[in-house]
Amino acid sequence: MFDSMDRKKLIVYGRRDCHLCQEMIASLQKLQKHIEFKFEMIDIDSDPQLVSQYNERIPVLVSATGKQDEICHYFLDEAALDAYFAKIR
Repeated sequence: MFDSMDRKKLIVYGRRDCHLCQEMIASLQKLQKHIEFKFEMIDIDSDPQLVSQYNERIPVLVSATGKQDEICHYFLDEAALDAYFAKIR
């Protein structure tokens, strides 16, 4: 079974020089001051399958466990993230 922090791990799929990706990361870092969770950024250009899957939809925020459910894309949707965290409690 996953512990609480494992379930609260997220992935941001994006690109290195993507301003929307940087904005989502900054928003997540700001939110981490109030909510305990971890996230990592994965550059989709490192994997052709990720480019095919996400290409123009970046940034995409997904859960890092299970089927990697999409939480939001383009901009951080705090309501969607809150709903995700409530669902996994």
